[in-house]
Amino acid sequence: MLVNGVNIMNDLFKNRKVQWFVVMLLAAGAVWLADALLPSNSALFVHVASKEEPSAPAPGIQQSDDAKPLEKKAAEPLSYRITEYHMNVAYAPDTRQLKGQQTLTWENPGTVPVQDLYLHLYPNAFESKKTTFMRESGGKLRQDEAKTGSVGRMDLLSVKTIDGNDLSKRMEFVQPDDGNKDDHTLLKIPLAKPVGAGERVTIKTEFLVQLPAAFARMGYVDDFVMAGQWFPKVAAYERLGTRGRTTEGWNLHQYHGNSEFYADFGMYDVKVQVPSTYTVAATGFPIKPAVIENGTKTYQFYAEDVHDFAWSASPHFVYVEEPFSTAQIPGVKIKLYLDPNHQALKDRYLYAAKKALSRYSQWYGTYPYSTLSIVVPPAGGNGAGGMEYPTLVTAWGAGDKDPDSELERVIVHEIGHQFFYGLVASNEFEEAWLDEAFTSYAEDKVMEAEYGISPNLPIESSYITSPSSLQQNAWAYKDHDQYAENVYTRGKLVLKAIEKQVGSKTMDRIMRTYFQRWEFKHPSTKDFQNVVEDITKTKWDDFFNQYVYGAQMTDYSVESINVKSLGSKGAESYESTILISKRGGDSPVVPIQFHFSDGTVLDKSWDGKESSIEYKLVHTTPIDWVRIDPAYSLILENKHINNYMQTQVDPKWKIRLSLGTVQFLQAVFGWVAW
Repeated sequence: MLVNGVNIMNDLFKNRKVQWFVVMLLAAGAVWLADALLPSNSALFVHVASKEEPSAPAPGIQQSDDAKPLEKKAAEPLSYRITEYHMNVAYAPDTRQLKGQQTLTWENPGTVPVQDLYLHLYPNAFESKKTTFMRESGGKLRQDEAKTGSVGRMDLLSVKTIDGNDLSKRMEFVQPDDGNKDDHTLLKIPLAKPVGAGERVTIKTEFLVQLPAAFARMGYVDDFVMAGQWFPKVAAYERLGTRGRTTEGWNLHQYHGNSEFYADFGMYDVKVQVPSTYTVAATGFPIKPAVIENGTKTYQFYAEDVHDFAWSASPHFVYVEEPFSTAQIPGVKIKLYLDPNHQALKDRYLYAAKKALSRYSQWYGTYPYSTLSIVVPPAGGNGAGGMEYPTLVTAWGAGDKDPDSELERVIVHEIGHQFFYGLVASNEFEEAWLDEAFTSYAEDKVMEAEYGISPNLPIESSYITSPSSLQQNAWAYKDHDQYAENVYTRGKLVLKAIEKQVGSKTMDRIMRTYFQRWEFKHPSTKDFQNVVEDITKTKWDDFFNQYVYGAQMTDYSVESINVKSLGSKGAESYESTILISKRGGDSPVVPIQFHFSDGTVLDKSWDGKESSIEYKLVHTTPIDWVRIDPAYSLILENKHINNYMQTQVDPKWKIRLSLGTVQFLQAVFGWVAW
C-alpha cells in the first residue's frame, strides 16, 4: 500500500516532536542544512502529458473486456499451492451486499496432523467501534475516515464439510493478539478429524458481506465497489524453517489498525455476478466471456500461484487494454479500468505501468502472470485507492483532472508490490518493512530513472522522530505515524545505507538475489541479512542489530570547540580543540570539515567506532566552524541540528541565518508538495 507522502508530512508537522525539531533546527542555524538540501537544479515535479485527450472513447478504448481472447493457464506450478478456492459471489447495489458461496480445499503442508482450520473474516473489522482495527486506528487510515453509521461485516450463513456435516456449531472467534472479545476477524473451526501431513480437507461456506462506505481498502463509492479482503480466507500455515520457525504451525493474527496481510499461495476460480451495466476488474483473467441474463452479468476469473483475490466493479469504467512485452516479460496484457474523469490520462497510466513492469523485471526477475489490471477509483474513492492485490492494483481516486506526478508514483509503487508483496510474499503482520520498505526503495529507483525525480534523503531522514525496530508486529508501533515512519521511510533509508556502503552494483546483486532466492517462499528479515552477507562476503550483524532489529539512527555531534593562542604578534598560531561524539549507531566513515577564519578548509574522516574523538589542530588562524557530514552522505543521520558548531557568531552571520530560515522552509515545503 502506498502511504500518501503529502498527507504523511502534513500529519508529521502536527506532531509536537516534529514542531520542536523544526523550531530548534531553524534557531540553531538551518542555513547550512538548507544550502545542502535544495540544489538549484533539483527536480521536484514532473508532468507526463497525455498523447491524446479524447472526450469520448477513442480507437483503442473499449467499454469492457468481455469479448477479448482468453488467456491460457500456466503449464507448471510456480508455487506450492496450499489452497484452492472455488467461489461464486453476487453484488446487490441496492443493499451494498455480497452474497457468496465458497468451496475451500486446504492441504496440510507440514509433517504433523492439523485438527483446526482458521479463517480470516476481515470485513468484521468494520462492524463496530469496539473491534481491534477500529480501536487501534480510531476509525482512520491514511487521510480516510470511516463514515458515520457505515458498517461492514461478514456473516457465515453455513459451514459444512464436503459430505454435508455442519461445522458451525463448534466454531468460535479467537483473539490471539489482544483478547478483545468484540473482535471477530479470526475464526477457529474444529474439524471432525485431523488432516494428516500432505492430506487435504474441503469445507463449504455460504456467506453474506455488508460493504462499508469505501474505507481501509474496501467498500463502495456511489455505484463503484472495491471488494478487497472480502471472502473467508484461510490463515497461513508455516512449515518448519519458514521465517526461522522451530516448530510448524498456523500464523494467527487479528486484523489490526496498521497491519496488512499474509497468506499461502494457491488457486482461485471465482464467478462474480453484477448488474448487466457493470464492468468487473479482478485478479487473474476471465476464462470465458461474461454471460448476460435477467439483468445481470456473470464473469468467471481464474488465477493460480497467487495468495489473494480481489475485484472491483463499476458501470462507468472506461476500459483500455494494451499488450506489453520485453526481453524479461514474454507477454502481459495491461488492463486499465479508468474512472471517466481520468479518461484523458490513459497514456500516463499506461506509460507508468510499462516502465515499472519493465524496470522491476529487469532488476529483480520476470513478472510471471499474463495480466496486470489497474483500477482508477472515482473521486472520493481514496479509501479503496493506493493498494495492491495479486495482478491488480488501485490508483488514487480520480478527483483531480490534472494530477501531478503522484499519479505516476502510486502506479509505480503498487506495481512494485507485485514483486515484494505478490511474489516474495512477506509476512506483513510481523515484518511489514520487507514489503513496504523494499517497494519504496524500488519505487524511488524507477521514479529517478524514468521521471528524473530523486528522493531528498536528508529531508526524509530528518522526519524520523520516533525510530523503532523494523522487525516487529505492525500493531506494536504506538500509532500509524510511527508505523509509516519506520516501515516505509526508515526501512527504505536502511536499504539506501546498505547501498551506500557496498555500492550500487553490489546492491543490485543483493536485491536481485534476494528476490530470486525467495520468490514464492515467504522470507524473513534474517533471510535478507543472509543474502547481504553472501553477496558481500562480510558479516553484517552490527549493522542489522543497530538499524534493523534495533531502533538506532546515526547521530554524530560537534560537542565543543576551544581555541587558545600559542604565538606572539607577527607569528600568531592557534590551537583549536574540537570534541566530536557518537550519540547513535555506527557509520564506517564520518566526514568532518574544519573551517578556519582565514578561509582554509581541512577535511578529515573518522571511523566512528569510539564514543568520541578529540582533534587538536594548530593553524595560523583559529577555527571558525566545524561541520560533520557536509555533503549529507550519512543517510541514517536524522539530527542534523548538532552536526554544526561555530566558534562565535557575529552580526553578518545573523543576517545569513534569517535568510537560511526562509530557504530551509522552502526546501521542506517544496519537497512536501510533490
